[in-house]
Order: sequence, then C-alpha cells, then structure tokens
Amino acid sequence: MNLLGIFWKLVIESAPWLLMGYLLAGMIKQLIPNSWIQSQLAEPGLLSIVKGALIGAPLPLCSCGVIPTALAIRKAGASKGATSAFLVATPETGVDSISFSYAVLGPIFALVRPIAALISAIVAGVLVSAMDREAPMAERSSQSGSCCSSKPTEPVAPLSLGQKLINSVQYGYGNMIADTAKWLVLGLMAAALITAIVPQSFFLRWGDGVLAMFIMVLVGLPMYICATASTPVAAGLLFAGISPGAALVFMLTGPATNIATMGVIKEQLGTRSLIAYLIGVIGTAVISGLILNELYQRYGWSLQLTLMEHGEAYPLWRQLAAVLLAGLVARVWLQPLLSRKAALAKAA
Repeated sequence: MNLLGIFWKLVIESAPWLLMGYLLAGMIKQLIPNSWIQSQLAEPGLLSIVKGALIGAPLPLCSCGVIPTALAIRKAGASKGATSAFLVATPETGVDSISFSYAVLGPIFALVRPIAALISAIVAGVLVSAMDREAPMAERSSQSGSCCSSKPTEPVAPLSLGQKLINSVQYGYGNMIADTAKWLVLGLMAAALITAIVPQSFFLRWGDGVLAMFIMVLVGLPMYICATASTPVAAGLLFAGISPGAALVFMLTGPATNIATMGVIKEQLGTRSLIAYLIGVIGTAVISGLILNELYQRYGWSLQLTLMEHGEAYPLWRQLAAVLLAGLVARVWLQPLLSRKAALAKAA
C-alpha cells in the first residue's frame, strides 16, 4: 500500500472516534466552568493534587491550551502540587484521546493510558509539593501576574440546554479542531511514514526493557504533540516493533514534557518544581511501561493495531465521517485565507 493510501486509511479508521471525542470535549467544556476548577484546586495538600489530576484528565485541552488555564488556576490560589498535577493529567489524556486510543490501539491501551496518566499526575504533584517549598500567596500572585493577569470575570446568564448543545458543537468542531489540527495531521503523517518505511524489526535492536523506554523519553521529551496526535505515532512505533510499554512511555511523556510546558514550569513554579515534575512524569511513565510489558507477557495479550490491519472496503458511513473530518481540518487553514481574500476584495 502506498503512502497516500496508508494515510487515508488512518483517517477513515480514526474519523468516527475523533468526531465523537471532539463532541464530548465540547460538552465537557460547557458543563465544567473554569471558575469551579479554580475553586476546587485552591485547597492545599494531597486532596487538591488528586483533584487537579481528576479534573484535568477529561478536559479538552492539549499541550498548548493547558498552559494558560494552569497559570490561571495558579494565580487563583492553586498550590504548586495541584497546578503540576493539572499540567500533567490534562494533556496526557482526554475524552478525545481515550476514544481514539480505543479505535487505534484497542481496549487495553484505552484503559491503561488514562490510569497511568492519573497516577503520573498525582506522583508529579506530590513530588513538587515535597521538593519545593510553597511560596506565600502574595508571592504567588506576583510571580504569575506578568503572564496570566486577567480581568475579573463577570456573572454570565445561564444558557438554555439547546444553546449549550450548539456551543458544544461549535467548540468541539471549531476551537478543539483548530487547536489540534496541525498536530493531528502531523501525527497521522508520521504514523503513515513509519508504517510504510520503517521495517518491523527496526526497534527490536533496543529490546523491550528500560533502554527502549528511555529512548522513547528522549524522543518524546522535546516534542510538541498532543495526546490525540501521539496515538497514531504510537501505533506506527508498535507496528515497527517497539514494545507496548515503550509506546505507553512515549504517549505519556510526549504531551506532558514539551519545551513550552517545561519553560512555563521553570518560570512560574521554579527550577526545583521543574526537576520534581520531570522525575514524576518520566519515572511513572517508565514504571507503567514495565508493568504493561509484564502484563502483556504474563497473560499473553495480543496487540490490536486496527489501523495496521488490511481488511475489506470500509462502509460508506465511515468514509463520509472521514470526509467530514478532512473538511473540518481543512477549514482551519482555508477560512483565514478566504476571509483575507474577501477583505481585500472589499477594500478594493
């Protein structure tokens, strides 16, 4: 199968799950106000860290979108530990990436991935709290004020159920796709390239133990990739011969440890917090990967790489879903061009 054929196969396989995930993301955005999130994470101690992980896990925010939100809750009074837990859990998983993981990697990864993400977030938050003394509230405000100062939010009239549904669709198929379109396309392209070019034995030279996992850490550490986009890349790596545990390490470290996030943590929380954050994320990812490999070996589980299987022609509804997804993604780049062209025409 040629490269373009593999790419379109990936789009067809993933489109229904991504469309469903984006809609759920939009609904969550409407149901969970930011003010409630901020109030829940203002409590000190372990409870706020756990809440930060649990609240962040399903939220429809990727690596770029989580940063301003995390800074806002930090300024609102969230502890360093809670802020760190939120920063880890939010980009590592979400309703869209969980549904996509189920479609691409099977039910085992769809279950293990969010569990490992929650544990990783809690561990990172606990380590940050333990290794870095909390600054006074006044100092916190001065530290974050330069980056995330915002005007007080005014009360908003409650929306009707119909309006909330409309807003959910607009946010899920508008803002969410706009935020992730570039990285989703890059992830699908990378998966297609790996599938078409890299032989299945390529990664076997590294084995399936700790060495392979630390190589995945080095690969994922600087990458600016969201959880959804990392899923097809992980599928391509699995197809190329890497172990399930190493693929899990990549999916946990890639979204949570990009350069932008690390820079914000260092600036807003301090170097000690950054070190604790990285130890928590990387350490938990590697341990989770080793446990997953052991489970696969002990129980004889088989990989379910749906995107890599050759099958019969896809039903029409899946092809229509792929066309719809492609249109929504294309709109992200075409709409600004059309608006600019219309503005120039009007000015002339």
